[in-house]
Amino acid sequence: MTTSASVPAGSDDAIDRGGTVTDRLVDANAQYAAEFADPGMDARPVLHVAIVACMDARLDLHAALGLELGDCHTIRNAGGVVTDDVIRSLTISQRALGTRSIVLIHHTNCGLESLTEEFRHELEMEVGQRPAWAVESFRDVDQDVRQSMQRVRTSPFLLHNDDVRGFVFDVKTGLLREVDAS
Repeated sequence: MTTSASVPAGSDDAIDRGGTVTDRLVDANAQYAAEFADPGMDARPVLHVAIVACMDARLDLHAALGLELGDCHTIRNAGGVVTDDVIRSLTISQRALGTRSIVLIHHTNCGLESLTEEFRHELEMEVGQRPAWAVESFRDVDQDVRQSMQRVRTSPFLLHNDDVRGFVFDVKTGLLREVDAS
């Protein structure tokens, strides 16, 4: 089911003209590129921070945190869960690109709160193959943030685990609430 909140503005026009949402995005990129000037930045984040957050479309991390282009590395997935692939990205971020701080951001009203690992079984029944990945669903967002912090702090691949902080973003107020690691 598609809601107006999940469809980019103007996408109906693109679809009505025989295009797709992707066509609209490509058109927008052409306009962006026409005015683009190479900022001359290095790939190393200016603030030496990596942010791991949920992919939820309601989270505008740059606006919510007062960030500018080049300030941070942003790693996003369903739930903002610290998976092996997130550890891979954080390891590259730290060891090759100089980040030192890690900020974890989960949020209220997350879709993973309504899923279970049964989702994998349903996929297996539908497509004939069980996904190798875990859903990583949860019921307690604070506990999930704590678990993510623990995964970061105990990874042998990360050089810097002394500045790891976790937060819950409230999708109704836009405020961050810090989660105590213990």
